[in-house]
Amino acid sequence: MEQTPSEYSAEEASKIAYEFRRLQDKCYLDHAGTALYGESQMSAVQTMLTGGLFCNPHTSRTMEDLIDLVRFRVLRWFNTRSADYSLVFTSGTTASLKLLAEAFDFTAAQSAAGEEPDQSSRQAGAFVYLRDSHTSVLGMRQVVRTERIGVIERSELLQSLAGSRSGWSNGNKSPLHHRGPSLLAMPAQCNFNGVKYPLELLETVSQNGLPGPYEGDAFQVCLDAASYVSTSYLDLTRHKPSFVCVSFYKIFGYPTGLGALLVRKDAERYLTGKRYFGGGTVQIAMSGRDFHVPRTRLSDRFEDGTLNFLAVASLLACMEQLERLIPPTPTRTTIERISQHTFQLAQHCYRQLQQLEHANGSKVVELYHDTAYSDGRSQGPIVNFNVLNDDGGYVGFAEVACMASNHGIYLRTGCFCNPGACQRHLRLSDDDIRRHFQAGHVCGDANDLIDGQPTGSVRVSFGYMNRLADVERLIGMISRCYIRRSVMGPLVSRKEVLARYKNYDRARLVQICLFPIKSCGPFRVVGAGKEWPLSATGLLYDREFVIVDEHGMAITQKKVATLCLIRPTINLAAKQMTLHHPDVEQDLIVDLADTDDQSDHRPADAPFRLCQTKVCQDNVQGVDCGEDAADWVSLALGVSGLRLLRQTRFHEQRTRRNRSEHQLSLNNQAQFLLINRTSVRWLSDAVDDWGDVDDDGANPPTLDSLVDRFRGNLIIETSRPLEEADWSGVTIGERQFGVDGPCTRCQMICIDQATGKKTAEPLRTICREFGGKMRFGIYLSHAGTLSDGATLVVDASVSGVYE
Repeated sequence: MEQTPSEYSAEEASKIAYEFRRLQDKCYLDHAGTALYGESQMSAVQTMLTGGLFCNPHTSRTMEDLIDLVRFRVLRWFNTRSADYSLVFTSGTTASLKLLAEAFDFTAAQSAAGEEPDQSSRQAGAFVYLRDSHTSVLGMRQVVRTERIGVIERSELLQSLAGSRSGWSNGNKSPLHHRGPSLLAMPAQCNFNGVKYPLELLETVSQNGLPGPYEGDAFQVCLDAASYVSTSYLDLTRHKPSFVCVSFYKIFGYPTGLGALLVRKDAERYLTGKRYFGGGTVQIAMSGRDFHVPRTRLSDRFEDGTLNFLAVASLLACMEQLERLIPPTPTRTTIERISQHTFQLAQHCYRQLQQLEHANGSKVVELYHDTAYSDGRSQGPIVNFNVLNDDGGYVGFAEVACMASNHGIYLRTGCFCNPGACQRHLRLSDDDIRRHFQAGHVCGDANDLIDGQPTGSVRVSFGYMNRLADVERLIGMISRCYIRRSVMGPLVSRKEVLARYKNYDRARLVQICLFPIKSCGPFRVVGAGKEWPLSATGLLYDREFVIVDEHGMAITQKKVATLCLIRPTINLAAKQMTLHHPDVEQDLIVDLADTDDQSDHRPADAPFRLCQTKVCQDNVQGVDCGEDAADWVSLALGVSGLRLLRQTRFHEQRTRRNRSEHQLSLNNQAQFLLINRTSVRWLSDAVDDWGDVDDDGANPPTLDSLVDRFRGNLIIETSRPLEEADWSGVTIGERQFGVDGPCTRCQMICIDQATGKKTAEPLRTICREFGGKMRFGIYLSHAGTLSDGATLVVDASVSGVYE
């Protein structure tokens, strides 16, 4: 990369950097998910929309003409014209694929339009899709009107191209005219690892068909170009698939919810299977009789209802601004220049990852690739991999995602809605997939390792705004967090390790912590004999409040790490909470009198504002705590528009999903989180390097400050570390609790709760020590009936229940 001349001039690079000032210190590496919109792009869109009158196209002929102008410009973007292709606007690639699947007639005549074939003996054509396709292509199986459905492997598809180059042509047989047309759906670029398919395949399949059971079938080709066109030039003058599906946010970042189905003119005759018609797509329709006549032009027939016409109009500004930012040259279009730039970044990333090694010489990453990243014509700007420990075991992708987030890096993990490519590269059989599902793994979850086997991987993808520094930041994060720089000595057994720790006379509750405001600092109850009341949701006042942003979204330390600097103090007798922040001169006093009681007795003119927010995917109703509280939390966190809400009991209480009906406040998973100090001490000893995100020379935290990172409610101390992991129940003093399971940790435990600064530990060590599982601490809930006046007492005895 260093020896390769940059595609951009210094001036162009500076302009691009200015466009994305909002990223600040963030590193965005998920362009296969969506491109990012530029500042001037959105300014141009706003200027256009606020400077004109844009009506429903069914009302305004001017708007109708503008939409046709956008069609013309989009076709030109792909180097074609309306004489060769029709363009149907959809909500995206998925909608385009669904529309094609529903409309394609697998029994239509193969001959020229106008000829009347004998339909009675016609066999339906076949629907064939490449196994390494997006889930949206797989979904076409459910709606196509043919029973001849098959899947083709990547190797088989490429062999058909190799065969045609050596003179193979499906036995030189003509299409069988007793069969209807067949349809092959394939991607132009794999969204899993960015490998590009040679577009010569389009002509090969159209002319020669496919081998095996499809011999004699005449194929039309649907090209899923969503991933390809984001950074590559699709020249529809050179290669002419029958159908092309695209999403515009993949190219421009905005507008979302807008895509297109491009249909080659001579393939329109196969789209006779569309049944539904909406407003604007018919010449005439009767309400009392089943009679309607579709419009003549394909786009008019297929664009049901009112188009997203403002988004369509916005495309003009998006195309113009991208071409201004990265102007075409005499030899390259804008998108070809972007392709060159992004491929260089991916190539450099691939080579740097290849070179990473542990001290024992083993590889740090396993790369999933189909090319050697030597040619941008066969490889797109996507790099896919998993991280490895020095013993060859996998690091779970969820941990890598947490660590990347901790370093301000946006990347994607999982299988990326491409189960075929995921299975092939991760060497997962169909039985493996079923076994993972039975073990609880579903698409999109964080269940990343099952029996040591990865269920997905890590994907980084580059766009036109990325720089070499972004690659170096990723490599630096992986090097710092995962390379073991010294060869490990003889392994010490878990039993020997546990024997090193002091045997206490008895297990005991050493501290009670409650977090009145979600994600803020704790209020500690310490000292033998001190007690705290229990409530139906856990500890009294624990997580009853939440800070929300101007959009009503709950904020946590994942977004604003300095939330931990807001420290509460509670006066039970006065029913008051005092909030302190080191940078705010005056503390805030919050009334803790029950919200529901207050609503019955407050004056009619007193402010009482009911608000809605979302916590852990649950909708939560809260009462706004007023302007003084809003001003104080906004000042403390340096973020305008924040509000402080308190959960109200006007609505049904939150309960834990998929478990017994225990009421919850605003905590994540269960009523209590138990943390064992002895286990934390053991974990601290296992950490190799406490260097933080920005400084390799940080000192180890104290035991108390490390305990704080886990944000437990019940801090206990036992004779042996990790014994709590085997408990099915717990007795603390006179109170009994059920164990709901282990706590799955996230990057919040890498935030120093005293300063708000981030480190790479202890998440990295937890993952290593527990075989990729990011679990530490256990969730508890009340067992039995909670009596009035029930409390927990500091220094109470603790005993675990074993099944």
